[in-house]
Amino acid sequence: MTHMAPVILEHHPLLAVRPPETVSMRTRDGARLDADVYRPDAPGSWPVLLVRVTCGRRTALTSHYAHPRWYAARGYVVAVQDVRGCGTSEGRFRPFETEREDGADAVAWAASLPGSNGAVGMYGCGYAGMAQWLALAERPDALRAMVPALAGWDVFTDWAYEGGAFRLADAMGWALRCATESARRLEDGAAFRALLQATRDLPLGDEIPSRPKVLRDYARHCHYDDWLTTPGPGSSWDALSPCCSLAGLPTDVPVLQIGGWYDPRLNGTLDAHAALSERSSAPVRLLVGPWDANGDAPWAGTEAPSFDSLQLAWFDRFLKGEPNGAERAGPVRLFDLLARRWRDLPALPAAITPLHLSSDGLACRRQGGDLQAHSPDESFLDVLVHDPRDPVPTVGGHAVPDAGPRDRAAVDARPDVATYTTAPVAEPLLLAGRVALEVWVEADAPSFDVSAVLSAVLPDGRVLPLAQGHARVEPGDNQRPLTVTLRAVCATLPVGSALRLSLAGASYPAYPVNPGTGAEPGETRLVDAQPITLLIHGGGNRPSRLLLPVAED
Repeated sequence: MTHMAPVILEHHPLLAVRPPETVSMRTRDGARLDADVYRPDAPGSWPVLLVRVTCGRRTALTSHYAHPRWYAARGYVVAVQDVRGCGTSEGRFRPFETEREDGADAVAWAASLPGSNGAVGMYGCGYAGMAQWLALAERPDALRAMVPALAGWDVFTDWAYEGGAFRLADAMGWALRCATESARRLEDGAAFRALLQATRDLPLGDEIPSRPKVLRDYARHCHYDDWLTTPGPGSSWDALSPCCSLAGLPTDVPVLQIGGWYDPRLNGTLDAHAALSERSSAPVRLLVGPWDANGDAPWAGTEAPSFDSLQLAWFDRFLKGEPNGAERAGPVRLFDLLARRWRDLPALPAAITPLHLSSDGLACRRQGGDLQAHSPDESFLDVLVHDPRDPVPTVGGHAVPDAGPRDRAAVDARPDVATYTTAPVAEPLLLAGRVALEVWVEADAPSFDVSAVLSAVLPDGRVLPLAQGHARVEPGDNQRPLTVTLRAVCATLPVGSALRLSLAGASYPAYPVNPGTGAEPGETRLVDAQPITLLIHGGGNRPSRLLLPVAED
């Protein structure tokens, strides 16, 4: 494993910045899109940075990035545009439906702005990151560099569902924010107040937890019902997704991707990097840090650089031609969550090192079961009972608002969680890459969920989640062993610590409680859910195992 020298930023005198100017453009079908444009107050022409947002351009994504004035002072024209149906732009907001054409039109418009030198870069996180991918599919001539952050690649698997289960907390929170913005635009005061309150305290206690009353009453304001009732995958999702729009297309735009270990869309970030690396003639770089979906990482200390410093170096190199070495850094740079240092790799290692589950049938008790190098000769059976009245809660990880490395020791002590733990390691163990689980499991219900969490058990007793995965088994799905895809990880276990796999029948509110009947989440009342007994097999002719990406330090 190599350790690359950091990119050196050129330091130039800061420029004065003009007051922002609101400028409009027309899309190819005539919709007016509005933007605030920030320009250096100096003679000359400049590259343009284009950001296309859903949250209203006046907020300018300043929760994740420096204000556009910061970039303008460093020699860029910055255009922050409301996407169709948001802010003051015309039309109706339908997630991702028009971003391909609108994005390409916006790139051409940005290149023609007064003060532009014709070169355009795009940045933005979340939806604004996905909008970059979709614009790239139109191959606009002026687009010369991109930095999508926390963005994902496939709308179905990165935004709406995970392992076949609806992303309840994440999808509901975003839908409520979208609906609140729609109500504000239409001056629907009652809807705005109710929806705004719901964004602050997710209404998960309603009779139908996955389809609360506030979203039923104001369904006209957002896409939530469409997503909840289209379990897919299928053509309707494919039409929205960059992975399909860009399938097979060669690219020549330099791309720096920024991902977060605690961002819900990390898997898509990795998929996008793998796809582009195969067919791009321009530099493609992946950087995954300790961030969550909000770009926050308070637990990482001072080791996490800002998004601004990362992408400024990229834009300076590819929009201004400055020889700062941005393209010479490693193709993959990962933040080690436990060692708190950056690691450079040529690619993500494969998950090929097995750890087998072993138990005396008491993995749901405090002593738990074991993770070991070899599968036990004798078969074993652990019985896990999921009670929908008290589902196993989601603690930390990536899929809830309170994301991050939260201590889950108390959750692992519950009798409805089965745990399997290695012996303490005698020397540091580095994991870097994706994780997978193959588990022989059955249930006494037509449908059930399996939640899997890989954690580090530290010498001080804390249990910190490193990677999570979730799978919903639908009626008639008899695939065994069940494969649960966990997220990727980069972490060095210190001497004396251990790895732990935790299995449960729920992870709430990250995903809806499975009622056991096979009914869709939007049709399931609290009272409908039934207890489910899970039987976890291992050893003998039904070996359950983890597959880990062990790397060399």
